Amino acid sequence: MPRSVNAVASRRRRKKILSQTRGNFGPGGNVWTVAKNIYEKGLGYAYRDRRAKKRHFRSLWIVRINAACREHGLSYSEFMGNIHKSGIDINRKVLADLAMNEPKAFAAIAKKVKSAK
Repeated sequence: MPRSVNAVASRRRRKKILSQTRGNFGPGGNVWTVAKNIYEKGLGYAYRDRRAKKRHFRSLWIVRINAACREHGLSYSEFMGNIHKSGIDINRKVLADLAMNEPKAFAAIAKKVKSAK
C-alpha cells in the first residue's frame, strides 16, 4: 500500500507561512526553511515588542509631562507627588495629551497642583 503523506495539508501549511514572510530580504520570502525561521523569529519579536511598546510610551508621556511642568515652574517629580496629594486622579497618558493639545487645561491642573504644596 502506498504511503499517504497528505500533500494538500503540507502545502497549505507552507503557503500560509510563506505568505506571511513575503517581502523579506533574500531567500527569507520564498525558501521554506529560511522563511520558517524568519517567521518564528518575527513572532518572538512581536511578543517582546508588545510589552516594550508600553514602556516606550510611558517614557514618552513622562518626557512630555516634564516639559509642560517646567513651563509652570515645577519638576516632574514635584508635579506627580503633589497631583496625588491634591486628589487629582489622571493618568500619565491623559496628562501628556493635555500638555500637548490642551495647554490651558494643563495650566489649570498645574496651578491647582502648585497650590497643594
